[in-house]
Amino acid sequence: MNNTPVLNWIDGLWLDSGVYKDSIDPATYQQIGQYAEGGLQEAQQGIAAAKRSFTETPWKDDRNLRAQVLLELADAFERSADELIAMLTLENGKIKPEATFEVAMVPSKLRYYAALARAEYGRAAEPKPGKISMVIRQAVGVAGIIVPWNSPVILMIRSLAPALAAGCTAVIKMPGQTAQTNALVARIISESVSLPRGVINLFSELGAAGSKHLVESPQVPVISFTGSTPTGRAISAVGAQSLKRFSLELGGKTPMLVFNDADLDAAVPTLEKALTVFAGQFCMTGSRVLVQRDIAPALIDRLAARLQAVRVGPAADPSSEMGPLIDKPNVKRVNQTVEEAIAGGAEVIVRGGPVTDGPLASGAFYRPTMLRVTDPEMPIVQQETFGPVLTVQVFDSEAEAIALANNSEFGLAASVWTRDIDRSFRVARELEVGTVWVNDWAVVYDEFEEGGFKQSGQGRLNGMAAMDDFVEYKHIALNPGLRQL
Repeated sequence: MNNTPVLNWIDGLWLDSGVYKDSIDPATYQQIGQYAEGGLQEAQQGIAAAKRSFTETPWKDDRNLRAQVLLELADAFERSADELIAMLTLENGKIKPEATFEVAMVPSKLRYYAALARAEYGRAAEPKPGKISMVIRQAVGVAGIIVPWNSPVILMIRSLAPALAAGCTAVIKMPGQTAQTNALVARIISESVSLPRGVINLFSELGAAGSKHLVESPQVPVISFTGSTPTGRAISAVGAQSLKRFSLELGGKTPMLVFNDADLDAAVPTLEKALTVFAGQFCMTGSRVLVQRDIAPALIDRLAARLQAVRVGPAADPSSEMGPLIDKPNVKRVNQTVEEAIAGGAEVIVRGGPVTDGPLASGAFYRPTMLRVTDPEMPIVQQETFGPVLTVQVFDSEAEAIALANNSEFGLAASVWTRDIDRSFRVARELEVGTVWVNDWAVVYDEFEEGGFKQSGQGRLNGMAAMDDFVEYKHIALNPGLRQL
């Protein structure tokens, strides 16, 4: 246990708030350390530092500097990968392969945006003889980044990297649930020797005062937020008062469409992982299986057997296949959702549920649950559960499958399982989601955009489009005149 509270990193300094909270291992519920709780004061200090750095250093104008810093950050995260993985498994509850997956994505994303920083472009033309016009892209200013607890390292970097590449400075609100990890991330960032003081500012907060100030402050023109749809709506309403720009990746209820010709040997293991990765605490969790009637019995039996066999346990046990939820209140919330669904007519295939006896009972463990439903309007189908709870719906036709998949306020991602290449593309075009995987799940590339349709967000992260949220277009018209001959 770390007996010294970890601090917030603002304007290149480690700052103590004087308010301390405990960091907990969700697998054992034992205290692993303390942290200085950030809030309003830390947000204000961070904004002041970021604003000063934006206006008084070469950061916003020097693309080579920005690229260099991003490359230094990539190297620093690589050097500390093992330490970061160990902290994630302890504090976030991820089993080691999942924590490794999260941390391994960081360096390539930073290097991709280092390249884009140097490739940033405008355009120029001579619309009339002797008239020159150009459009340049300039950073909007201070970016507020609000990070969730489920994958704090990569989801922070996913927003920070394009913001830095565009020339913004940043104030980052990290979740209090991962404060020890956050402090390690800040230490890694501080290793960049070329990073101007105040460009990146980071504080941990379990409450909401700091986040609220970032959203309300007129000195923060853009917010990048990853989290729930209700919170996304709430902060958008507040930010609308100052026409603040938002990049939002919000909730999801990913449908996994399995057609009669699907390869079940390939599909079933992936469907299981789509539910159990990060214990279902993932915006792209495959929480809805839609299966065509002829193969429904076989798929249900095989998937049920796999879910019942999932080894739930702490990351400290190498045999664990799924870790705990982030805390016990979330265990209670997920279980209540399941109980309400069963009372409402859902058929239990695999009950799973909270672990209440044995050595795991002290932690926040929840075994996978699988329910068959016939009413597509049930809350368990329509609302994001954010836990390892799967619903199964049976369909007959391709049109019915598409209709069931699209019957949701969410539109983040979907997965289509079929050996018919024409059907795969035809269905993908009709699904109202930002990402479609064919015979796969959770495939993400730095250079290709991801984001949500409908209530799953606005804007895009990853790819070139991610920088659009952090830049303004400026038109400069010149009148040099025609040269006399």
